[in-house]
Amino acid sequence: MMVSLCEPLFSCALSKQLLGTLILSRNGKKPNLYRYHHFLPYLNSKISLWTSPLNPVIRVGPSFMRSCSKKSHADQLFEGFDEICIDVPWEANDVWSTFVGYLFMIHIPLSFGGLSIVSSVLHKPALDPPTMLAATAVFQSLELFGAFSLLQYATKRNHNFYRFLIRKVLLPRKNWVKKTVIGVGFLMALVSVTSILADMLIGPKDANDPIIKEILSEGLASQLVLFFLYCINAPLLEETVYRGFLLTSLATKSKPWQAIIVSSCVFSLAHFSFENSFELFIVGCVLGYMYCWTGSLVSPIIVHSVYNAVILLISMV
Repeated sequence: MMVSLCEPLFSCALSKQLLGTLILSRNGKKPNLYRYHHFLPYLNSKISLWTSPLNPVIRVGPSFMRSCSKKSHADQLFEGFDEICIDVPWEANDVWSTFVGYLFMIHIPLSFGGLSIVSSVLHKPALDPPTMLAATAVFQSLELFGAFSLLQYATKRNHNFYRFLIRKVLLPRKNWVKKTVIGVGFLMALVSVTSILADMLIGPKDANDPIIKEILSEGLASQLVLFFLYCINAPLLEETVYRGFLLTSLATKSKPWQAIIVSSCVFSLAHFSFENSFELFIVGCVLGYMYCWTGSLVSPIIVHSVYNAVILLISMV
């Protein structure tokens, strides 16, 4: 027995959902349920499932694929969105409780309270640059470990956060390099325009952080450590939490643009920097769109890294 899926039977709008869950009858018995999560990223090619002789064979023919080849403008803008919603390891109802746990138990104590604790222990009102850099490296590493542990703990039964992360980072989509380059150029141009407008409306401000500038002046070793923290550790942590976890979880119950805006607002607020909040929101929107566009965390991590690297290079001037 063979069941063919072709254009007259299924509309393009419902194709991906129907391919995700097919109910097939066999000899009048109770229908069997087949899920096609692995096949969804490969809808542009033929899909077939061969089972035992008693089971049906499912094929997706060329006519069906041609009917789905025409994408709307919205589909093209968020072509990777369907993939980020596949096999999400967290319950949508637990997303905010998990994030609040990360924010108040891990992020705020380590990012904003850690250096104060070191100052109290060392009885120094102000830490010297090498001590501050070493403490920051320790606390950022602890935050990365704590965030990953929490996200693993919060996963649904029979799911694994680390497998999800590996799939999102090590298995990027086709043309992700081209899209990443476009994302870097677009973000740099957008930030430049918003900075110029902000200077015109509220007056110019010093773009250089005096603490970062002082640490960078300590020598090559300090520069390398700071670049590692800002361009590798921080992008991996923040893209995993705000795009990989938060945006992905929100996307299961909302539209792409809604998930991007909400996760970007949270991303901006979590930095507790009022004067940079709008710029951080813009950065979050671009990174969120890159994630939805490519269906992978590789692109937003790279774009985020380049953005932080440019900030550090400007501080060195």
